[in-house]
Amino acid sequence: MHRCITRLSGEGPVHRLCRLLGVSRAGYYAARARAGRPSVPCAAGAHLERVFTASGRTYGSRRLAKALQADGTAVGRYRVRTLMRERGLRPVWRRRFVTTTQRDDRAPVAENHLNREFTPAGPNQAWASDITYIPTATGWSYLAVILDLYSRKVIGWALDRQMPASLTCEALRMALEQRQPEPGLLLHSDQGCQYTSAAWRRLLVRHQIQASMSRRGNCWDNAVVERFFLSLKTERVWQRRYANHGEARRDVADYIARFYNTVRIHSTLGYLPPSVYEQPTAANPPNAVSEIT
Repeated sequence: MHRCITRLSGEGPVHRLCRLLGVSRAGYYAARARAGRPSVPCAAGAHLERVFTASGRTYGSRRLAKALQADGTAVGRYRVRTLMRERGLRPVWRRRFVTTTQRDDRAPVAENHLNREFTPAGPNQAWASDITYIPTATGWSYLAVILDLYSRKVIGWALDRQMPASLTCEALRMALEQRQPEPGLLLHSDQGCQYTSAAWRRLLVRHQIQASMSRRGNCWDNAVVERFFLSLKTERVWQRRYANHGEARRDVADYIARFYNTVRIHSTLGYLPPSVYEQPTAANPPNAVSEIT
């Protein structure tokens, strides 16, 4: 508007040109004042790029806005979305699928005692476990995890080149050593043969843990762990090409201990990392991944 009227200003009074173009004189003068101001580089944009890079180029506009606000930068989600578009910042990930659940139809199956109650009142009341795959150049590696549903924190995990019952048992032993829960803990899983094995059931009985299992073929019954696996893969695994099992083990350990548990903000937790969310009662986080060879 300002440029158009400026070009035509030699042909008549400003008020006549404003009326011709259907704009107010106040609007014209405001636009002229804005055009005369020197352009100021957007400090939020540079900060946004640093936070986006630190997230492994995985944060969307909502998490970026929360992270910037936590650092003292006053910016809203829609402004962040505009800045991301101007700078060509887009979360990068791709998806692949491998089936990891193998059932033993002869083994006993526990009831679904958790019943999708994913928000216990405190830590060490309800945990959840599952297994996923990690692709490497030398074949698949398999990751078993234990999450505390209160804080979504990964409190136990183990990697192996196969999926024996000892894989899940090793992850559970790490969690038990770290947290030392009181008797009566509820531990949810799917109906995979690792979770119906005699070794797994003996471990639960020894520590007075109540088993809970998803209904057959229903991934939503264990949605919190499924969501963690999606975050792990989109934010780390699918952006890497692991040469071997050892490289995958080190990088997964780094993601869990150095990023997911301590840095990554979660909308469910009021945009806090798990370790911060449970800080008043937090146990010491595990330092390294448990590997079975």
